[in-house]
Amino acid sequence: MTGFTPSAQAFLDARDLLLRHRTDYARAYSEFAWPKLDTFNWALDYFDVMARGNDNPALWIVDDPAGGGTRLSFAQMSERSSRMANFLREHGVARGDRLLLMLPNRAELWDVMLAAMKLGAVVLPATTQLSPDDVRERVETGGARYVIVDAAELGKFDALASSVKRISVGAQRDGWIDLSRASEASATFVPDGPTRASDPMLLYFTSGTTSKPKLVEHTHESYPVGHLSTMYWVGLMPGDVHWNISSPGWAKHAWSCFFAPWNAQACVFVYNYARFVPKDTLNALVQCGVTTLCAPPTVWRMLVQEPLATYPVKLREIIGAGEPLNPEVIERVRHAWNITIRDGYGQTETTCQIGNSPGQHVVPGSMGRPLPGYRIELVDPDDQLATEGEIALPLAHRPLGLMTGYANNANATEYAMRNGYYHTSDVAMRREDGYYVYVGRADDVFKSSDYRLSPFELESVLIEHEAIAEAAVVPSPDALRLSVPKAFVIVRNGYEAGPDLAREVFRFSREKLAPYKRIRRLQFSDLPKTISGKIRRVELRRREMDRPADTARLPDEYWEEDFPELR
Repeated sequence: MTGFTPSAQAFLDARDLLLRHRTDYARAYSEFAWPKLDTFNWALDYFDVMARGNDNPALWIVDDPAGGGTRLSFAQMSERSSRMANFLREHGVARGDRLLLMLPNRAELWDVMLAAMKLGAVVLPATTQLSPDDVRERVETGGARYVIVDAAELGKFDALASSVKRISVGAQRDGWIDLSRASEASATFVPDGPTRASDPMLLYFTSGTTSKPKLVEHTHESYPVGHLSTMYWVGLMPGDVHWNISSPGWAKHAWSCFFAPWNAQACVFVYNYARFVPKDTLNALVQCGVTTLCAPPTVWRMLVQEPLATYPVKLREIIGAGEPLNPEVIERVRHAWNITIRDGYGQTETTCQIGNSPGQHVVPGSMGRPLPGYRIELVDPDDQLATEGEIALPLAHRPLGLMTGYANNANATEYAMRNGYYHTSDVAMRREDGYYVYVGRADDVFKSSDYRLSPFELESVLIEHEAIAEAAVVPSPDALRLSVPKAFVIVRNGYEAGPDLAREVFRFSREKLAPYKRIRRLQFSDLPKTISGKIRRVELRRREMDRPADTARLPDEYWEEDFPELR
């Protein structure tokens, strides 16, 4: 390919090094360096040039596991996004304007993302799960001047100020601009000037597991180029059909439904389902020839309930993301398909930092080693180096994939970047062989009888029980031990919550866990979650801390001492 700018060529050189050493971690890690970029617009300088005459599939969206659906080539995506950029420009969208984007997995989402990059506009991705109050808060906090919204969600925007321009997708409505007219715009796009690599490009709201959501700012280099680390972790190659089971509006969607696969010139695959059905998902994997798959732990736990070995998948690489995956699920998938699910770690604020990349020995329970371009330290509460502590990125070796900061919140940025580190608020342990093991959120880890306990470790054991679908462990105040582990659990279909099941879970806990780690209290309960699906342990923890000391058992709550026969 020719016609690349010097910055785009530097990006390609860095990418090609990772592709050459896809399974040689040592060489990739030691030889990789983030490209030095001046002016750079990923959509114009890389994507459009790569897409010229390129009829290879870029985007494949199906609504039926039998396949078919919408297939668009790189050349088509380049043309569609240029038309979209011209259309948006005609309606006033200019460099620096903020645009809230609320679309499900439909082609227009990718069109608008590319078009906004070409224009230099800033996108605020939003999930369709937001309420009208959420929408109003995010538009106001994010300073969005434009909203592009799926037809099914238009009513959520009725209360917005009249100054916000509204663009609808999929239906016409009074007061809304019809996005379908974009197809009539010119296919030749001319930018109004150069884009600096450091210009803002994306503003993501964090999911708010421990605090009010913040607005994470990424640039034209931090996510497009920063996701070279994610491409390497996934193990993507040109021509792959990559399926990332993720909802639009969240950073993981940009990770693996946009930048990582298109950096590798792989095809982004999407199967739209009204309700997740494991059999349909497995059939789609087989019938559509998916080669690489990323799915959250909840999906993997549902998939392993099916006879996986009877599905002749063509998968080469499979990964888990979102939260750590318990070893039992990994082993069941490996036994069925002879492929190991590889874990990894990153945040909305970064690209993938730590991972089990292809070719590495996978240590059960570990999230892997630092990925190319990332230096990782563990620090104690005084920011001194430790073998177990908070994951921190030294700013002296600032990775390109790190956010610029929290927009409109200088105090939060200063706190996250204090003492020469970016602090992740996640705790890990580093093994002697250099592999990292996730422990938990900094404020989730707790002490019981002077032992430090990781909720994730205890939850991983609990969900091995056949009756437990999900679990969350928090400290519950105890006069003798300061606190004891309490599990909030959701029961699988076919099982009945009650004293008999509680007794069995306590017995299971005694068999599987060391005495100081045992679950001492149990409550059958729904789990509070963020709209991205992450468990809000902070809310459960607060419930326990706030309950009076003399409170009797709560509904569906059981304590280990309720079953003297277990002693």
